[in-house]
Amino acid sequence: MKFKILVIVMLSGLLASCEMVLVGALNQIQLTQIAVADNKLYLMGDFNAQSDEQIIASLNANPQVDTLVLTVSSGSLDDETTFKIAREVRQRQLNTHLLYNSVIASGAVDFFLAGVNRSMEIGAKIGVHSWSDGVQEAKDMPKQHADHALNANYIEHMLGTDDFYWFTIYAAPADAIYWMSETEINQYQLLTQTPLDTRTSDTPFGTLLLENRKELLEGM
Repeated sequence: MKFKILVIVMLSGLLASCEMVLVGALNQIQLTQIAVADNKLYLMGDFNAQSDEQIIASLNANPQVDTLVLTVSSGSLDDETTFKIAREVRQRQLNTHLLYNSVIASGAVDFFLAGVNRSMEIGAKIGVHSWSDGVQEAKDMPKQHADHALNANYIEHMLGTDDFYWFTIYAAPADAIYWMSETEINQYQLLTQTPLDTRTSDTPFGTLLLENRKELLEGM
């Protein structure tokens, strides 16, 4: 069944009461699609409360996996769960990779940072934005505000500094996406190696990846 990109995930906390009900419902179903090929675990779709058990179960069942390949994801419905999975990825000393046609945004970018080695093929798109509590944008809160801690501490744990967090909250408002340049990706050390001039097109998701990519980019 075709995976439907959920634009609501982009809002990252900008939720009215009716949307809270929808998010609660979406956290009860599996949004993350997983496929394993050789030493790679491929991910497509958004992260939610179900993703933790899904990904850990797949890793446990496939001990040969050393790299998680993120293909298309607009983000996360549950940052705390996403960070929990990401810390497990780092603890297992796994790598993360983006294909030339990968598109990741918001919480999916945070997840990508969990890789010990982080690589990307030229052409991949990385999108970031701020978050909102429904009243204020993150950038309008004092830097010492306690609500920054969850994300800032996670970024610092993964990258050694929280500079990238502060970049994201000024890059675009919560209801928009800013696509990072190669210079910015290098500046904030999102990768551990130079972007690869390769084009891996054969994935377990086949043409579904391209369909979801198009749908995500048109939705943003």
